[in-house]
Amino acid sequence: MSNQNTFMIYAAAYLTVFGQAKLPGLRDWFGAQVDLLPALMVYTAMYASLLNLAGLALLGGLWFDSLSANPLGISILPLFLVGLAIFTQRDLILRDLAFAQIILGAATSAVVPFITVLLLLSTGRQLLLDWGSLWQWLVMIAGGAVATPVFFALFNWFDHAFGYKIRTESSFRPDREIRRGR
Repeated sequence: MSNQNTFMIYAAAYLTVFGQAKLPGLRDWFGAQVDLLPALMVYTAMYASLLNLAGLALLGGLWFDSLSANPLGISILPLFLVGLAIFTQRDLILRDLAFAQIILGAATSAVVPFITVLLLLSTGRQLLLDWGSLWQWLVMIAGGAVATPVFFALFNWFDHAFGYKIRTESSFRPDREIRRGR
């Protein structure tokens, strides 16, 4: 992965967190906030290095926590654990298949808030958990499932638009005549 893609992942994380906090469009419409960092973590786990994965978990978690009611740093561990689980199995996952991207996005968007709630409960915080929390969790799952293929398409487009592929030149030309004889 090039430095250009690494920069774009961090820029997308920053813009995603800022957009979630500043633009209330989906939050007002669905009554729940969609978290897009787990969807971005799926792409990073599939295409980036472990160092970039840890950097996204650290920076994305800190940015998210600084603009939310969470204690600072509580989102880092869930993001990293989910990213690490995908990173270790990425050779077995069909990363170019949209169905696999949707399933991974939904699973990641389900597990990250669940681990975060467990961490918050283990610190002794009083949480407002009721049936409305289930609705918010389902909206987050659906939003992550929809956003993951969008991130994959966006970053693939970016890679094709601004990156270049190394062409391998062969010494064989298809229009060349081969003379055989004695």
